[in-house]
Amino acid sequence: MNKQLILEKRPVGMPDADTWKLTNNPIPEPKEGEVLIENYYISLDPAMRGWMNDSKSYIPPVQLGEVMRAGTIGKVIKSNNHPKYRVGEVLTGWGGVQQYSIANGDNYYPVDTSLAPMPTYIGTLGMPGMTAYFGILEVGKIKEGDIVLVSGGAGAVGSVVGQIAKIKGCRVIGIAGGPEKCKYLTEELGFDGAIDYKNENVAKGIKEHCPKGIDVYFDNVGGEILDAALGRLRMHARVVICGAISQYNNTTAIKGPSNYLSLLVNRATMQGMVVMDYAKDYRMAAQEMGGWMAEGKLKSREDIYEGIENFYDTFQRLFTGEKNGKLVLKVKEA
Repeated sequence: MNKQLILEKRPVGMPDADTWKLTNNPIPEPKEGEVLIENYYISLDPAMRGWMNDSKSYIPPVQLGEVMRAGTIGKVIKSNNHPKYRVGEVLTGWGGVQQYSIANGDNYYPVDTSLAPMPTYIGTLGMPGMTAYFGILEVGKIKEGDIVLVSGGAGAVGSVVGQIAKIKGCRVIGIAGGPEKCKYLTEELGFDGAIDYKNENVAKGIKEHCPKGIDVYFDNVGGEILDAALGRLRMHARVVICGAISQYNNTTAIKGPSNYLSLLVNRATMQGMVVMDYAKDYRMAAQEMGGWMAEGKLKSREDIYEGIENFYDTFQRLFTGEKNGKLVLKVKEA
């Protein structure tokens, strides 16, 4: 049988346990040109919250009655004359929160698990890592000597953003919640400084760590922290809008920045980015990041929880901060 998590209702504010329903259905059979994939790990990402809203976005919303959308990694266990993928190959793609999925191969990519474990391919070498890579290099356009500020610095995206910026010769300051996460940024990942938004005044912390201002701000959280960062921009600064996790569960209107005129005064730019726009270059990025990992320049951390039945409790950790690194749910034994 195939355990599947079905979207039952559209949440207002923070989703509750009744937002989804866990069902148990027969394992599907692949049609001509399709493969059956046994999913081992599910990627949990803040973007999942936005996919549940019935509103215009960069991707259509998950429909009521559908399997909850999620990135996955698993193994092909049956092929019905698929032209490309064979039984035994490990694929990462959009399998959803379920133990088995059917695919025609679109938006799936084969990976080599002899080079890195499966969870890494839905973390640092997966969508979060790709987001960090293209966000900071292509949109942030960092150069050696830049002062880079990253919110959500201990998260799956932010931690990679900061490390890439260090590799490229930047001074990097991360914003994270709690002394343990801030210590992780500076002592393990090599950030030049960290600001604890739970116990410090963020605006004051930015001024102390970035006395000359910010060249690049990589934003994962939005809200008041975005506003504080805008107030410290340098001339021709770049602001990368990757996410706004502080606003995703709002029951009122999203709070926008009041310091936006700083963009005008400093001739700065603020640009949104969606990782799917760079899909054709994923393989190139993964090869470069894989090289950095092999050299010990780029570290990866996955926080793994087990059981599809525990999806809701694990999902909540995205918004409570009770996680370390990339949040992953193990749904089958590999």
